[in-house]
Amino acid sequence: MEKLYLGKGQFPPDFFEGAAARILHLQRPDGAIPWFDGGVVDPWNHVEAAMGLSILGHRDAAIKAYDWLIDNQLADGSWWGELGAAVPIDLETGVFKAEGPKDETPVRDSNFCAYIAVGVWHHYLVTGDGGFLARMWPAVSAAMGFVLSLQSEHGEIRWAAWDSRDADDALLTGSSSIYKSLECAIRIARALNEPQDAWVRARALLGNALRHKPHRFDRTWESKERYSMDWYYPVLSGALRGDAAFSRIASKWHIFVENGHGCRCVSDEPWVTVAETCELVLALITSGQPVRAMEMFSWVHKYRHDNGAYWMGYQIVENVPWPEEMPAWTAGAVLLAADALCGVTSASRLFIDVLDEDAAQQTKRFYHR
Repeated sequence: MEKLYLGKGQFPPDFFEGAAARILHLQRPDGAIPWFDGGVVDPWNHVEAAMGLSILGHRDAAIKAYDWLIDNQLADGSWWGELGAAVPIDLETGVFKAEGPKDETPVRDSNFCAYIAVGVWHHYLVTGDGGFLARMWPAVSAAMGFVLSLQSEHGEIRWAAWDSRDADDALLTGSSSIYKSLECAIRIARALNEPQDAWVRARALLGNALRHKPHRFDRTWESKERYSMDWYYPVLSGALRGDAAFSRIASKWHIFVENGHGCRCVSDEPWVTVAETCELVLALITSGQPVRAMEMFSWVHKYRHDNGAYWMGYQIVENVPWPEEMPAWTAGAVLLAADALCGVTSASRLFIDVLDEDAAQQTKRFYHR
């Protein structure tokens, strides 16, 4: 299939069931959702896949995934994790190549740990299950406590808790994602009458850093601006809005977007990835460009396997899927973008409606009307 344009209110019958089936196939008996067959698990990609399950009604499997987070949370509120997906994959070992220190001590990534709040709020919006929200609250609260312990006085948040010089630095993509996670954590707290004014202040401080302090990121390593996520994540997270968001997307569209194919993972390789393309779709909707978002989403279905799952990416020069993996998080990203375009679930506006610090009561009425 070359293109698919979605309508409002419903998904094409059974079209996305293969994506959900891929996640269910990968989910382990303990609830963990690894990247792909034989792959590792990290909390961020685990949550992204769990949100896909919630969207298509696989609620028991989604709850099992969130229970896994509770069961594996460390005493300080964090989780052990792996480095992110935006680095080259080692096709011989089937794992991503880690950059940076070669210390074998596991990393606790602040962005990965914060993302539980996005998933928990998303599942609550889909289901309206207040009991689930209350049961997850201790894990969310502990996770945000860990994450905010890594925030500097300038607003940015260290990328990891690790005894290394590199741990003192911050990633623009990671901190942007945490900005969205903080928003969802604040929404959860308010829904449970657990006000967290410190989180509001921390989010405002982080937002100021994302908008006005680019020098606080990538201080000790080479800039990550070659990665497309550094380009669109400040928009996806809601840190940049209005004209600033529109200008940000316009500034590097010609660098990262391959017309008719999708969004490159990195600027210097002819490799488009489905997850990055779907996240850019969400960023386009968030920045007020729904028509462009719908057109871009129509491109990704050429990377859909016959079984309904989606390839991780595509090498557009050699015209082959690369790597030959169909990750769980890719399926999750596809479903999040589809829902944002179609408005099928009550969580479809998760990445579209951004919380203003001075509009708490208005936001609460919106989600509980």
